[in-house]
Amino acid sequence: MKSLEELLRLKKKLRIIGFDDAPFQKERGSPVKISGIVCTDTRFEGMLWGEIRKDGMEATGVIAQLVQGSKFYHQINVVLTDGVAVGGFNIIDLPKLAEALQRPCIAVMRKPPNMIDIDKALRHLPDYQMRRETLYKAGKIYTHNNFHFQVHGCPPKIAAGVLVQATDNGNVPEALRLAHLIGSAVITGQSGRRA
Repeated sequence: MKSLEELLRLKKKLRIIGFDDAPFQKERGSPVKISGIVCTDTRFEGMLWGEIRKDGMEATGVIAQLVQGSKFYHQINVVLTDGVAVGGFNIIDLPKLAEALQRPCIAVMRKPPNMIDIDKALRHLPDYQMRRETLYKAGKIYTHNNFHFQVHGCPPKIAAGVLVQATDNGNVPEALRLAHLIGSAVITGQSGRRA
């Protein structure tokens, strides 16, 4: 498989999977569905569907297993997540996920997080120290145009190029936008207002 840098340089299409959580109950430990949407650049190609627990600690393993066990695994060039946490504070270990999948992993945010508020919230959960360490392992938050992201598995400049190529308009890559809309529609019967 060619590197992301080479694919971008040659203006080749990218196969991307984006993960987001669906609407969920507030009770800690309740099931949370996650959707993984596969796109070639911005064109919908397929979908994965899995489950984690609210405020659990298994999101990294679940996402890795979903991708590795799918027919899409060998075709995927990059993995996107909507931030570094799903289902409340089920924090994704971004470097561990990139290593497990042998693919660059990019956590995309609409705006830089307020780490002080996040730290306060984490203190109310079991395994505070481990959650905090996992959160900080995601690394530096980069900004390019309107994108805010953390990345493991490729240089930030390459990640920024991927986000531009994977986005129709605005600052949400299509795979993540669809993951949000489809997850919401499956759980509530209609897509949400904001993707």
